[in-house]
Amino acid sequence: MAAVLQAAEWEIAVRSLGRVDYENTWRAMRDFTAARDVTTLDELWLLEHPPVYTMGLKGHARAPTTLHNISVVRTDRGGDMTYHGPGQLVVYLLLDLARLGLGVKGLVGLLEQAVIDLLADDSVTAQRRSGAPGVYVNDRKIAALGLRVRGGRSYHGLALNVDMDLAPFAHIDPCGTPGLGVTQLAELGVKADMASVRRQLLERLLNRLGYNRHSFLSAPKS
Repeated sequence: MAAVLQAAEWEIAVRSLGRVDYENTWRAMRDFTAARDVTTLDELWLLEHPPVYTMGLKGHARAPTTLHNISVVRTDRGGDMTYHGPGQLVVYLLLDLARLGLGVKGLVGLLEQAVIDLLADDSVTAQRRSGAPGVYVNDRKIAALGLRVRGGRSYHGLALNVDMDLAPFAHIDPCGTPGLGVTQLAELGVKADMASVRRQLLERLLNRLGYNRHSFLSAPKS
């Protein structure tokens, strides 16, 4: 068996998956997490989803199956309801938190800071909110966070609104917060395309998480 990865050897695999179905991707994340061991490289999956609402564990009991002709998936991440759709960059983080020496709060803080750094480079000032994970600009949410940790290993992750149809957010209380507005990079005058935002956010995440090497892999087997 290969030796346990040491800090100086921390490498992560990166998969750019394009636009993929939510439930199939969720299933693949769970399977990956269940099968991994101490020698398994961490992975980041960068992607978009077709239109879908997802309800975290906080709100399963009140989640419908569809809303305004968009499917609602009861998932196993933390938090409440949010929306995913084309033009939103989703990053799933399949990490061995014990190996990284991170707790959930520490990981959330790193993810938030990576987005804040990205926005600052485009002269957009963003903030955190105490008790409400995510990133906000002028009291409107631009990035949502939701994680699941099993056996010290995380999956799910963050969603950054880049240039999408925000209308479906009007049918829900985003992340369970009544009256919460949402925004996106395009609305704030940031004209970078999805490929550029994906590249920039990946760079900041790798830096914040402390990986010194990364490799690009193809999509996981379904």
